[in-house]
Amino acid sequence: MFLSTIMFFFSPLSFSFLHTNFLIGTTEEWKDIPDINKGKANILLVSLYLIFTNHYFYSYFMYSELMLGLNLREGDIMMHNQRSAILGNQYRWNIPVPFELSVNLSMNYKGVILRALEQFRLKSCIDFKSRTEDDISYISVESREGCWSYVGHIVAGAQTLSIGNGCGVKGIVEHEFLHALGFWHEQSRYDRDDYVTINFKNIITGYANNFDKYSENLTTTQDTPYDYYSVMHYDKNAFSNGNGSTIITKRSEFQDVIGQRLDMSEYDTIELNKLYKCNSSISFLDHCSFDDESLCQMSVCSAADYGWQRVESVSGISVTDHTYLGKEQNGTSFFMHFSTKGRNEGDAARMESMTMTPKRDCKVQCLQFYYYHSGNESDQLNIWIREYQNEADNRGTLRLMDQIIEPPGNYWKLHHVPLNANKTFQVVFEARKGAGNSSGGFSLDDINISETECPHTWQIRDFEKVLKNSVSGTWMNSPLYYSSEGYRFLALLMVNQNYLSVYVGLVSGAYDDQLQWPCPWRQITFQILDQNPHIQKRMSSEKSYTTDPTLVSSYGRNDWDNPRNNGTRVVIGNETVYVGIFWGYQYAIMNEDLTKREFIKGGDIILLFTMQDISGLRQKYSLPCPKVTLKNLKTSFDAAVKQGPCATSDCLGIFCTSITSSLILLVCLRLLLN
Repeated sequence: MFLSTIMFFFSPLSFSFLHTNFLIGTTEEWKDIPDINKGKANILLVSLYLIFTNHYFYSYFMYSELMLGLNLREGDIMMHNQRSAILGNQYRWNIPVPFELSVNLSMNYKGVILRALEQFRLKSCIDFKSRTEDDISYISVESREGCWSYVGHIVAGAQTLSIGNGCGVKGIVEHEFLHALGFWHEQSRYDRDDYVTINFKNIITGYANNFDKYSENLTTTQDTPYDYYSVMHYDKNAFSNGNGSTIITKRSEFQDVIGQRLDMSEYDTIELNKLYKCNSSISFLDHCSFDDESLCQMSVCSAADYGWQRVESVSGISVTDHTYLGKEQNGTSFFMHFSTKGRNEGDAARMESMTMTPKRDCKVQCLQFYYYHSGNESDQLNIWIREYQNEADNRGTLRLMDQIIEPPGNYWKLHHVPLNANKTFQVVFEARKGAGNSSGGFSLDDINISETECPHTWQIRDFEKVLKNSVSGTWMNSPLYYSSEGYRFLALLMVNQNYLSVYVGLVSGAYDDQLQWPCPWRQITFQILDQNPHIQKRMSSEKSYTTDPTLVSSYGRNDWDNPRNNGTRVVIGNETVYVGIFWGYQYAIMNEDLTKREFIKGGDIILLFTMQDISGLRQKYSLPCPKVTLKNLKTSFDAAVKQGPCATSDCLGIFCTSITSSLILLVCLRLLLN
């Protein structure tokens, strides 16, 4: 146990502590799978106490050593008496893959495992289901010693996959499930010597067999290139004897990239889809960055010869494409812009997505996009969905899902809109000129739609400057958020010399008398967003912890009780609230890792937060559908909006185009002739 001191800087205008408060962090010192499994992992337990006194925080750490000594091939592959290989359909699972979560898994690990399976559904064609009595063969996820799996489907009945202590990280869970689905390690490829050099003199004596290659007769690469970003690649220091790295990349820029445990890479999922001979995602619906003239099958229309325009830049406005913001690109990049400059109040234009049909049982979707508001504060961006009842319905029913009316920000801002379409639908972006003068308008880029739950967004402007200029220990607080159930929470971000720390705590709110206390089994997840424009290609840094209603601190407080009972009275903005005990990760991400993905883009960093009820996992292996919180919005229907979708409007007085096809123009011509 040792003592360290951390300075916090407080802004009296936004966040003023009035009494002593306790903050507790749950964190683990990062170790990769071989280190966890070979018994050399020092795991930092969930006992980081940050005690607030006179603007100082004292940190107490407790360590325990994880001594395992497992007999595993390549560090985490359990071998069966029958040799298995990635080749051979007999080693494939039927989709969806049945699984079972063991009772010896912690509640938090169960939630992390389900989140990892959601990434398979988002990025690949692989789905999973809770095991039933009819499923003879299934993956049994258990908390054994270390992180390991068999390769492929080779065990009849329950095939064990271990997520032991220290393994409850999304990327590690994905790694082990990819083994179970048929993947060997990336550095085991038969062509690996063209891309990496194995430094055998630096390998621990007796561990050299962990760097064996597999021949083309046993494995296949599915014609995918060698992937330094693969979640299946081991770290540069895997099985090192301490004399240096064991894996040296032929291209030096990837030396510190290999071994990432953020998420599956783009080529991981391409190879997985090829292996299982499928290509449609379970939960992904649409993406558009407007680089293609087809506009991703979107249609635009307006009441005159103006409207949404596909542009490279906007005259008089310093807005450029978001997709390649801060990066060099090959060729020209584009985004969509609706100008409110010189327009009359009420002038409007629409842009409509292609039609999409929800595939999942839970009718929950999330629309995500970046917008740049450079117009007047009274200008509007309305987001609708047009839902079709059946094939005969060619007009659909409009529902307003969100509305953006705010002062111009003059920067690209990430926005999420929860949707709950039950049937085939379109997303409609309607921009409308408000009162007053404008020199700009609304710009849109990098749209993603998925059948997932929307998170809360904290976008920190000019964070690159904060990181460069701040004193170690500088911290900032997020806006206040409400979960879908009504729990209120707040996040703290601390900027340290070599790493970022993130903590989240409960805050008193309007619904406290309607909620369960102590707060039971809610998993709080924060994500440092990889701002890749395509949601399926992102590799974000993600960490979770789960509230335990039985947890009582050494100070006699229930950590997850109502903040009015165990919290500190503080002033946030103009509101006096009670702030409870904070939990989080001291080493949320190392500063040197911020440049390995698009964690900082346009100078901004974005953190996403969710708070999910996982109490059902105490008895089951799955969770009920998430609740969609819809806004109560009121607006009048514009005449043009009432006329139906752009692609089928009567085109009388309506300017409509769909660059994807001449069919729309043909429909318009026929209507005019009739």
